[in-house]
Amino acid sequence: MAGLVDWALKVALELSPRFSRTNVDMKCLTVRQPWAWLLVNGHKDIENRSWKTKYRRPLMIHAAQQRAVDYAALIKELRRRHRIHIPADLPTGRIVGIVTIVDCVKKSRSRWFFGPVGFVCARARRLPFVPLKGRLGIFDIDPKIERRLKRRGK
Repeated sequence: MAGLVDWALKVALELSPRFSRTNVDMKCLTVRQPWAWLLVNGHKDIENRSWKTKYRRPLMIHAAQQRAVDYAALIKELRRRHRIHIPADLPTGRIVGIVTIVDCVKKSRSRWFFGPVGFVCARARRLPFVPLKGRLGIFDIDPKIERRLKRRGK
């Protein structure tokens, strides 16, 4: 089985031929749980932000160290409203998966859109957990992390 990072790079090259394998750096976005879990498991198709992006490639999802406010009540409400079984103890402070950002919108019919801006996500996939300190915005992944993911994903 090809490594998951190799798969992400392949998708990036297919989506945008101007990128070469040597200059495609993996990027990451920190998202609080349970939203990170919903994204990488394909339940949530849009990530809400207050800022726009022109980024349109695979993006690793990092689960923030802190969970969403009122986490337990939120999990209960999401289970009730959307009938999605969300594990009670979701991992934090690590990379949990990858999605591909395919658009950035100000309006959407997605049940997950709250705005003011939404990153439309596709091709969600879980990755082996890799501890990582999160950052604000879309940030570069250290090549060491990419290598670690390649070793775990094979």
